[in-house]
Amino acid sequence: MQIKINLQIFLFIVIFALTHQIEIYGWIMLFAFIHELGHMITGILLKLKPKSLNFMPFGISITFETYEYKKLIEIKKIIIALAGPLLNLIICIIASFLHIDTRTKELIIYSNILIALFNLIPIYPLDGGRILKGIIKLKCNETKAYKIINKISNILIVILTAISSIVILYFKNIAILFIIIYLWIMVVRENKKYNMKLRIEKMLQKKDECIDI
Repeated sequence: MQIKINLQIFLFIVIFALTHQIEIYGWIMLFAFIHELGHMITGILLKLKPKSLNFMPFGISITFETYEYKKLIEIKKIIIALAGPLLNLIICIIASFLHIDTRTKELIIYSNILIALFNLIPIYPLDGGRILKGIIKLKCNETKAYKIINKISNILIVILTAISSIVILYFKNIAILFIIIYLWIMVVRENKKYNMKLRIEKMLQKKDECIDI
């Protein structure tokens, strides 16, 4: 299994340290790792082989070696995507019953709720986006599913940016700004992949038309 570390992590560590939020960032990264373990263990239980583990600024991403375009695989992908946020919610419930320092308990619950909610945003490739794409793929083909989830991701990032702008002004929390920037980077990246996919499909269609002639 390949392990990759996104160097942007170190930039975010510096930023959160300067804004005196390094403690919460540390808790988030810890539970993001546990979150991803939930994905990995679920994938292994479903007999999928882990392919790569990617450490990113706001979490960790794992990919599995799968056989594409099979309905059973899509169902497995949806279950795997749900496993991470579900594990975070279970940790919240367990933490609420623990007899530990109040601040520590609050940090554990807050971190896990934040990770679960963040990952359930239906923007691809977050868990919410993967779940939504998987559900759409059960009804449509790969191309149509990709098109729908791409549109949803673009609309949602604009809405979230508008809402976050108000929240940042009200709470004066600069960390939200970096989360939005990170989401924009993901969406722009996926847009490039989507546009490349469209160009390849158009080229193949033209090639087929030439052959028919």
